[in-house]
Amino acid sequence: MSTPSIVVVSAGLGVPSSSRMLADQLAESAVEALGAAGVTAEVETIELRELALDIANHLVTGFAPPALAAVQERLAAADALIVVSPVFSGSYSGLLKSFFDVLDPKALEGMPVLLGATGGSARHSLMLEHALRPLFTYLRAVVVPTAVYAAPQDWGAGSGDGAPGLEQRSRRAAKELVALILGSLGPRPTRAPEVSAPFEELLAKIQGNR
Repeated sequence: MSTPSIVVVSAGLGVPSSSRMLADQLAESAVEALGAAGVTAEVETIELRELALDIANHLVTGFAPPALAAVQERLAAADALIVVSPVFSGSYSGLLKSFFDVLDPKALEGMPVLLGATGGSARHSLMLEHALRPLFTYLRAVVVPTAVYAAPQDWGAGSGDGAPGLEQRSRRAAKELVALILGSLGPRPTRAPEVSAPFEELLAKIQGNR
């Protein structure tokens, strides 16, 4: 099996950014889950705030500056995508929307995607389902069932109400992403039964390697 590539897109604006922190945690969980399956991954993180001017130029001119064009090519060639956005006015950030507006609309077809979001209150967590997930469904990506939201109280502690903590949710979502990655890369000579198995069987085997 070739080495899978995971592109991580963070739409956080601050330095440091809670969105970047969550993006790093999700990527780490995905690498850990792939390692449990005997696979090494390449991970590249893209900070959209560093491309804000290029994205704006592309929107008004129709042409991508070299740095943005290179990022678009790497994203389209990836085996999986992790996307994290802060919540603004009950939805994802305009910077994230603009980035995907200037991406080839076919670039994400069939690509496994894990979604995350951060916000100042747990009340905004449904943004993942009513706003962010429909965007990637429209782009014909394959979005994993578990999306991960992080509110301020999630960092460094459990939820306090018996619900899974942030680390546990991150690992669960990452294992779902890895099941899709393994299913899309083609069989390895020594692991063909695992790669050709249905999503549920792949996920069960990854979970069994905790």
